[in-house]
Amino acid sequence: MKTEKNDAIALLIEDHKKVKDLFEKFDKLSDRSKVNKKKIADQICLELTVHAQVEEEIFYPAVRAPIKDEDLMDEAVVEHASAKELIAQISEMDPGDDLYDAKVKVLSEQIEHHVEEEEGEMFPKVRKTKVDLVALGEEMAARKEELMASAA
Repeated sequence: MKTEKNDAIALLIEDHKKVKDLFEKFDKLSDRSKVNKKKIADQICLELTVHAQVEEEIFYPAVRAPIKDEDLMDEAVVEHASAKELIAQISEMDPGDDLYDAKVKVLSEQIEHHVEEEEGEMFPKVRKTKVDLVALGEEMAARKEELMASAA
């Protein structure tokens, strides 16, 4: 099945790339770049929070039954919960705090694992279903815009 530019999976993969790029920018900063570290970490937290909310509210419910893989879906939800916990901790911290960089690094590793499972296992299964990914993508894009606007 071909990927439409605005289908649900294309939107999620775009988010994955954006966050990966932000993590890479964060990794390149020195310990003296506290202001930039905080700015990038806060951006990572915002992007991941909105992404997870859109997945949980719209994407996961739409694909859970059609892909017939409860374990994969349940694991994704648990991974989100774990990421949200770290995001909450990072959001309350400053780059000079103990474990700040370590928490961002662990979050990066968790997200990398989660992305591999979504892109390697979940998305191919979803593509084989009859889910209207373009309509789903439009709904998700609208919700993401709404969440980003309320976060600004």
